[in-house]
Amino acid sequence: MSHAITMPALSDTMSNGRLVKWRKKPGDAIKKGEVIAEVETDKAVMDVEAFEDGYLSGPLVAEGTEAPVGEAIGYIADSRIEVASIPGSAPAPVTPKTGDGAAAAPGRVLRQTEGDKEAQPISPVLAAAMTGARSKARATPAASVAKPVPATQGQAATPSPLDAGPPYRIERSSSLREAVARNMIASASTPTFRVSAQLPIEKLAKLVKERQQSLTLSLARACALTVLEHPLFNAAYTSDGLARRERVDIGIAVDNGEGLITPVLRDAARRPLNELANDWASLREKVKSRRLIPADYSGATFYLSDLGVFSVVEAFDSIIPPGATAILSVGASRPQGAYCTLACDHRVVFGADAARFLETLRQKLNDPAKLLA
Repeated sequence: MSHAITMPALSDTMSNGRLVKWRKKPGDAIKKGEVIAEVETDKAVMDVEAFEDGYLSGPLVAEGTEAPVGEAIGYIADSRIEVASIPGSAPAPVTPKTGDGAAAAPGRVLRQTEGDKEAQPISPVLAAAMTGARSKARATPAASVAKPVPATQGQAATPSPLDAGPPYRIERSSSLREAVARNMIASASTPTFRVSAQLPIEKLAKLVKERQQSLTLSLARACALTVLEHPLFNAAYTSDGLARRERVDIGIAVDNGEGLITPVLRDAARRPLNELANDWASLREKVKSRRLIPADYSGATFYLSDLGVFSVVEAFDSIIPPGATAILSVGASRPQGAYCTLACDHRVVFGADAARFLETLRQKLNDPAKLLA
C-alpha cells in the first residue's frame, strides 16, 4: 500500500508550492517525523516531515517544480517491494482511513529555529489555519499551468497594451513577488490619507551607532511606544466595527533581494529592548536564509518602512498592509531631520489623529537616551 505525500498548505493564501529539494531518494527507508523534503512557499522555505514509517516511493515531483496545494508530490510505501512495483505514471494513491473516513494527513511541516539547529512542530493555531486552507477546492496540475482559452470564433480577442510596443516574453514572477502583488491588490481599496513631517533622527542615529545597535529596531521601538499612547493606531477596521488589539506588534519592511517581506516584532512596546534585539537578529537571519514561517511575518498591528539607509531618498510613502491602520515611511536623515510619511486608514483615524501621533513620536525621538533605556 502507498500513501500520498501532498503539497502542504502553509498559509491561508497559499495555492501552490515549489518542491525545492528531496532529502531522500526512492527506496530509502524513512521514519515518522523524519525530514524528507524542502518546500518553498510564497515567502519561506520549509521542511516537510514524513507522517509515518515506510519507504520513499515515486513518482516524485521534480525538484524546482510547482504543485498545487493538496496534490501528491511523492508517496510512502509500506514495503520496499512496493517501491519497485510502482509504474512510471502516477498511481491513484491508496490512503488509510480513520474512524470518520478522513484521509491520511499530508507531510507535516516544521517550524525552523534560528540556524536550523532544531525543528519544532507548528503551533495548533497555525495547524488549524493550514487545515482550513487544505479544505479548499484543489486544482489539478494541468489547471494550475493552463494558458487562457483563446476567444471563440466570432469573438474579438482583447488586445494587450503590450502588443503595440517591442517584442516581449513573459517571465514567471517569484512566489514572493506574487505574494506582494496579491497583498497590494487587497490593500488598494483602503481609503488612505497621508501626513508628512520632518522628525529628528540624527541624535538617535548617533547614539545607536555608539552602542552598536540597530537604528531600524530603535525606530520600531519608538513607533510602538507612540502607538501605546494613541491606541487607535493599533486598531483595524472590520465590517463589524473596530478590532482593538491588546498588544503592539510592529511589522518592519525588509528587502531580501527578491521582494518585500515584513518580519514582525511581537509586543514591541513592553518587552525589554535587549529581547527585541535578539528577536530582530534572529528574524534577519531567517530573512536571509528564507526560513521565515507565517508566524514570523503575519499579524502586525503597525508597520514601519525605513529607506533611510539610501541617502538619495528624501521622502516616500507606503501602502497600508491588510489588517493595519497605518504605516510609517522614513527617508534619509538630514541635519534638519528625516522626512517621514504616515499613511493612515481614514475609516479608523483622521488627520488630527495623525498629527498628534507624529507630535508624540517627535518627542520620543528627541530623547533617545530615554527611548533606549
